[in-house]
Order: sequence, then C-alpha cells, then structure tokens
Amino acid sequence: MKTKFIFITGGVLSSLGKGLAAASIGALLESRGLRITLQKLDPYINVDPGTMNPFQHGEVFVTDDGAETDLDLGHYERYTEAPMSKKNNYTTGQIYYNVIRKERRGDYLGGTVQVIPHITDEIKRCILEVAEGVDLVIVEIGGTVGDIEGLPFLEAIRQFRADVGKENVCYIHLTLVPYISTAGELKTKPTQHSVKELRAIGIQPDILLCRTDRYLSPELKAKISLFCNIPPDAVITAKDVETIYEVPLVFHKEGLDEKIVEVLNIWTRAPVLTEWERIVEKIKNPSRISNVAIVGKYVHLKESYKSLSEALIHGGIANDCRVNLLYIDSEELERDENWHAKLGEADAILVPGGFGHRGIEGKIRAIQYARERDIPFFGICLGMQLAVIEFARNVCGLQGANSSEFDPQSPHPVIDLMPEQKEVHEKGGTMRLGSYPCNLMKGTLAHRAYGRTSIAERHRHRYELNNVYREVLTSRGMRLSGLSPDNRLVEIVELPDKRWFLGCQFHPEFKSRPRDPHPLFASFIEAALSYRAFRGLEVEIPTAAASSSSRTRPDAVNA
Repeated sequence: MKTKFIFITGGVLSSLGKGLAAASIGALLESRGLRITLQKLDPYINVDPGTMNPFQHGEVFVTDDGAETDLDLGHYERYTEAPMSKKNNYTTGQIYYNVIRKERRGDYLGGTVQVIPHITDEIKRCILEVAEGVDLVIVEIGGTVGDIEGLPFLEAIRQFRADVGKENVCYIHLTLVPYISTAGELKTKPTQHSVKELRAIGIQPDILLCRTDRYLSPELKAKISLFCNIPPDAVITAKDVETIYEVPLVFHKEGLDEKIVEVLNIWTRAPVLTEWERIVEKIKNPSRISNVAIVGKYVHLKESYKSLSEALIHGGIANDCRVNLLYIDSEELERDENWHAKLGEADAILVPGGFGHRGIEGKIRAIQYARERDIPFFGICLGMQLAVIEFARNVCGLQGANSSEFDPQSPHPVIDLMPEQKEVHEKGGTMRLGSYPCNLMKGTLAHRAYGRTSIAERHRHRYELNNVYREVLTSRGMRLSGLSPDNRLVEIVELPDKRWFLGCQFHPEFKSRPRDPHPLFASFIEAALSYRAFRGLEVEIPTAAASSSSRTRPDAVNA
C-alpha cells in the first residue's frame, strides 16, 4: 500500500489539543492494524526547545536518540507504538538551518534561495523522510492558522496533495465551537472564519474536529457542513472529557476513524479498543486513593511536567488507584514559616528535574522532610542530585555540600561536571541526552521494581554525582544501586533503611505508557498507598463514591 498522509491544523486559538487529537487518531488507526508514525512541525525559530523556558513552551520531551522535542511527541509515544526520533520533530529553525547549510555548500547551483520552492521543498523532504516503512504518516502543524510564521508549513502541505495524489492526503482541521452561556447556545462563527482562513491559503479541510463541551446536534453539524463545504459526517465533535485517554473512544463514537479510511480509500480491520476502555475505566473508577506532592518550580504551568504527571497516573492505573497530584512551589517552601504544613497531606513526595538555582533550597527542605519522616520519596534528575546534596550535608556532615552548578566555590561539590562537559561552551543540544544503559545491583529497590539487572533510560542533564564522594556517601548508608556499564557514572541512589527512597539520574517518565506503566512509578504509588494506610488514613474509596464522583482532572480536560 502506498503511504498515506494526514495533516492536522488548528484554528481560532492555541491549546485546543492538536497533539492529543493527532495521538488519538494514531491510536485509532493503529488499532485497525495500520503501521503509523507521527510528526510535529513547529513554527518557532529555535532549532529545538532545549533552551526554552518551560513557562513558555512546557515540557521538553526526549527521545531515545537524544532529540529534545516538543511535548506532543510524548503524547504520540503514550498513545501509540510508534517510536519517536529526531526525524519526528522539525522547527522553522531546523528547516532554515538545513537550507542555509545547503546554500553554503553550493547545492542550489547559484540560484536565488527563496521560501518557495526551497523552504517548502525542505519541509516536504522532512515529511517524506519519516514515511519509509509505514502505511500512514500523521503530521501536526504547530501554531494557529493565520499566524505569519506558520505560512511556509501550510504552503508545503498544500503542495503535498498535488505531489503525492489527492487520494493519499487527508486534511483535518481542529477548531472551536464555544458555548455562550448568556445566549444559551453553541456558536459556529469562529469555526466558519477559521476554515475561511485555511481555504484562502488553498487548503480545503476534509474533516473538522470541533472542540466543545458537549456533543454537537445533527442540526449544528449540518450548519457547519453547509458553511464549511464538507459533508455532515465529516463534522466531528471533539468533546471535553474527564481523562485524556478517553479521546480515542469519543472520536471513534463520532465515526472519525471510519471517515478517515473513507477519505484515504484504505481497507482495514475493525478497531480493537478494549485496552483503551480498560484504561478509562481504571482512571474513572479506581478502588483506592493516594496523594503525591510534586515539589518543583514550574508548578504554575502544569504542561512543564506533562510526562511526569501522566506517569504518576499510569502508576495509579497499575495499582487501581486515583493519584491526586499536589503541586507545591519550592520557592514557597523557602519563604513560608509554616512550610511543613504544605507537605502534611502527602502520602509520597516527588522532586522532579529542573535547571538553575531558583527554588533549590526549598526542594532540599522537602527531601529532608521526607527522609527524616520516612515518607516515600522519588527524586528525578535534579531531584536525585539534591537528595545526594541533602544527605551529604545532614547525614555525612559535609558542611557547604552543593552542586558546582549552584555554588562553584563549594568546599564539597558532591555534584559536578564530568571532564568532557567542562569543555562544552554551547548550551543547545550538548547535555547527556537520550538513552543510556544502566546495570542494577541485585536485591535493591530498583532491581525489585524492574525485575531485571540491565535497563536503558533517557537522560537530559549535564551534572553527575562526583565520584570522589562515593565512599563517604556509601559509608553512611547511601546505596549506589544503578551504575553505567563501565561503573563510571552513578545512575540510581537509594536509602535502604527507608520505606521507599530512590533517586535516579534519568527521566523514567519519558518511557511510561498507560498500557505499560513504568515500573518505578508503579512501585512508588504502591509505596504511597502503603504509607497512607500506615498513617491510618482511608485508602479504599467507597464503591458508590468511586462510580458517582469520578473527579475531573483539570489538566486533562484543558489539555
């Protein structure tokens, strides 16, 4: 079968959920037996999001091959079996960088280099690059139709249908149908104007996804159909849901996957969605409950911890547990005299990754609180490094222990740069990135969680545990339970005398899936439930309450 292409655009406003829509479409078509892949094309000029502030861009997702990418690639991997790589995310910066390098080499034979055809040809080349070996490529165009920076991408996908044939391309446009409470009705005008804008560029959408808080009536679909020049069955309700993993089921109920295979003239099997139904049931109607505190400095933008929050939900699925996420600003722990009260509701404490010195002492305060009270603790990347610093200061007696990132003059830099990193001067794409192997010590918490002695996990950091301090740390009870195969780098630390205390240098959240929860998160939530029971708090949710009051997750509804 010739490879087919789906292009997903967005209109009216941002944050409507193009990434979730693309991932859900991938899940549906994969369940029909198709081999799929996904790609995100972003209109910003940064070469990648690696140096962007999380408050602006949200989480930076990392692939096995070390690409720092848009967070939507995390959705793609969580919803499908398609592995993501550097080829699955391109930015305007990367596209222009590639074209400029070709111009410098003389590839254009002295011609004038222009947006059309050179930039658009490079965009099309990147799309075709991921098409090898798959039946279907789903391409999400970042930004909103009408943005000036997105025009080259839209022009490229307009040309694409002529290049590969009308029957091999499907355009899907995600738009907004808001409910105006004062008028008591849904309004279609934003959708009409958005489609008009897209058609002015030369793209007639084949399918409309209408983001709204309720199902569209047949009459409203007929109205949108008339004004947007598409069949009524191509108007799909993209309804708000209680959990993001319900989106594929809503789309299937609306007939989206059937319409796509009709537009692309593909023969497939019927979709098998029992696993998605099981996941949604587990999230909506769990039998148990626990509270996990996430102590970070990007907590005011939940997108900054998207993979992390989802991995904790996956850990809840593995334990039939609703995980309530308590986001705590680490800077507030530094300022508030009553700081310990903020952690009092937590059945477990997690300190995630991050960069820069802001909020560091608040995180260390939370780690000390967890260690001294034997509360389950999970430190990820920077969280692991700060656990080492806290232990060095308060258990090993190394006054002034710190990371050379925060205090270059520290008398005890227990966290420091490896020699090769000291030679690096450019910030972008120069950290330890991507998948690295790790050997686990038998009989440790990590070994019990994974059930094996050899793993590979994804990294994104510069600083490492300083090997000079290994002996003093282990002599006071810290266990180095995960090491690189050459024993040069410490990947996991534990405190074996504690209920559950583990820090890892890598980011396990990047490999967690709702259908396959990461073992460390599953074990962590199990420990949180155990500690909650130890505190004498109710662990089981009454059956009636679980079924009648499944709490809506705000971050999921507005994703």
